Amino acid sequence: MPDDLNLSNLGPADRRRAPKRIGRGMGSGKGRYSGRGLKGQKARSGSHKMRAGFEGGQMPAYMRLGKQRGNTSKDAMPVGPFRTHSVPVNVRDLEARFEDGAEVTPEALVAAGVLKNTRTDVKILGQGELTKKLTVTAHRFSATAKSKIERAGGATISLRDDKAGSSHETGGEAEVSGGNGA
Repeated sequence: MPDDLNLSNLGPADRRRAPKRIGRGMGSGKGRYSGRGLKGQKARSGSHKMRAGFEGGQMPAYMRLGKQRGNTSKDAMPVGPFRTHSVPVNVRDLEARFEDGAEVTPEALVAAGVLKNTRTDVKILGQGELTKKLTVTAHRFSATAKSKIERAGGATISLRDDKAGSSHETGGEAEVSGGNGA
């Protein structure tokens, strides 16, 4: 830093440019129409407060284009009634947070700090390895997670019917499947 730089000689990096003084007579360079041109909507006061996408009363582009109707269409997602939200939990999280022989429920996942609350569905996914025998209760399971839990000697209890649902019972009963006759 230069030695002669101190608080008494600080200044802006660029000189400030004086604002345009519009409407101050013909000699100012911005007289007569004040830089707004001749007549029309944009020459009037308040004309620069139009909303974005306003086309002067002409039918706007977003209204001229075709729409995808219905709340179940792909373009309408995620508002459709068939949209489901679930929180993913991997088997590596179960391995790290639970002891051998533990019962894993959504409430236990909240207590262990894996989930924030039990308001959304839980889906167990198969990333990671599982060596502990756990009884896992969740809303859904991926095929990989189910096989890893059962291979470790645990059991899976599904709280919701799968959409494929060929082997699941209907009527709201939970399906229990386990390894080694459990």
